[in-house]
Amino acid sequence: MSDNNNQQKKGPKLPPKKATLPPGGPKKAKLPGKGPKLPPGMNAGGDGASGLTRKDFETDQDVRWCPGCGDYAILATVQRLLPELDVIKENIVFISGIGCSSRFPYYMKTYGMHSIHGRAPAVATGLKASRPELDVWIITGDGDSLSIGGNHLMHILRRNLNVQLLLFNNQIYGLTKGQYSPTSEVGKVTKSTPYGSIDHPFNPVAVALGADASFVARTMDRDPKHMKSILKRAHDHHGAAFCEIYQNCNIFNDGAFFEYTEKSSKPARALFVENGKPLVFNKGTEGIRLDGFTPEVVNLENGQWSADDCVVYDETSRELAGIVGRMFWQEGLPRPFGVFYSESRPTYEDLLHKQVQGVIEKRGKGDLEKLLKAGDTWVVD
Repeated sequence: MSDNNNQQKKGPKLPPKKATLPPGGPKKAKLPGKGPKLPPGMNAGGDGASGLTRKDFETDQDVRWCPGCGDYAILATVQRLLPELDVIKENIVFISGIGCSSRFPYYMKTYGMHSIHGRAPAVATGLKASRPELDVWIITGDGDSLSIGGNHLMHILRRNLNVQLLLFNNQIYGLTKGQYSPTSEVGKVTKSTPYGSIDHPFNPVAVALGADASFVARTMDRDPKHMKSILKRAHDHHGAAFCEIYQNCNIFNDGAFFEYTEKSSKPARALFVENGKPLVFNKGTEGIRLDGFTPEVVNLENGQWSADDCVVYDETSRELAGIVGRMFWQEGLPRPFGVFYSESRPTYEDLLHKQVQGVIEKRGKGDLEKLLKAGDTWVVD
């Protein structure tokens, strides 16, 4: 994998890495009682049939992220999405681990839990197993979920609990002040890697596909319209919906994703995947075709190739998802965003309660007191 500097030499000229505000971020330190601004194009009204508005999901807590952090845009988008969902507010739960992203439950006027490092999936599993009717969202970061929490992430995806799992990826440890993370690029100089990271980084989408997740997607903080549509798709999915969100940390890793998110470079570097449509990008001037199993960029303006020669995406194909999801390491290829894979299969809690009901029908409901007193017991005189 090449580092960002090599990519910048070969790709379009990237915008300068300066601290700019993401959609939804405040222009100055937030005052108590005020929420982050709405992303562009979103007004304060016009919510769904629930009769709720974004304000119904805002708390009175001071939002304590750095001014300009991409987390503001994600928070604003989620708060705007929830009123449009056909979900009772009292049934919504946000569970997080540890990290900047994991402050999220404090800022949502719903039930929630700020759990321990990497264990949000374990807490969510217990909750969904006991209360399957609840609408559970897991909020995590690249360090929280892919380092200490990697095991828990892998198992909740393969088990396919009906949850939405949002992974905020900023390629850095922000809360602990700028150490490299499992997604930091090779050569990353940080406080914990003063001579540059030698670790091969994770591609979160490939990790989720490898764990047999039934829904895998990627979006970005600086495109709230796309982010909202992806989160809506994730919520509509019955099963474990994994969404990686590129999120700018303007303090410790500013500009990590600018080549994919900024207007000057986004068309040539970001590929938006849509089911049933050919893989074209850069305002329709370039596309992706397969040479065997290898994706390659083709020019759609010189007359040699057309959109008909490009791959027509099928989000139900795990094989195609694997190829496109791993368009990550190769120089010259754009970075894909959208829904990579969606599969309908039974959820863990559905199977669990079906199994329990089957045992009850076969053996009776049971008696807890009788069970506790069965076998060897101690009598205290």
